[in-house]
Amino acid sequence: MTLVDDSGSVRLDLWLWAARFFKTRALAKQAIETGKVEVGGQRAKPARGVRVGDALRVQRMEEVFELDVLMLSVVRGPAAIAQTLYRESEASRAARELARAQRAAERAGYHPPETKPDKRARRLIRALGDIDAL
Repeated sequence: MTLVDDSGSVRLDLWLWAARFFKTRALAKQAIETGKVEVGGQRAKPARGVRVGDALRVQRMEEVFELDVLMLSVVRGPAAIAQTLYRESEASRAARELARAQRAAERAGYHPPETKPDKRARRLIRALGDIDAL
């Protein structure tokens, strides 16, 4: 994998492709142009230079990644090496896992109640609890 020295910079769309966030540079460019990628809290252009230490926010479908750039690359390599190009914040990772679990629960048929149960529903819940106790 060809790495660029720490003082250099790499095009944003090229780095996102090399870090395996998007399958093609065209998809990376489209995501940047539609505002799904931010550098330092601001929208960026595909040709913007990414430097070591930059903070990125990447939205890919329902997932949102908050990253710090650790290394630069202009070549797409194996996934294990691509993951060394960045560090995801723990808060971002926890939020993604929580959202993924919630989507899985929704697909399984669970829908959290929109309101508290009313008096009749509370009595039914209590009655069900009494049946289980037997």
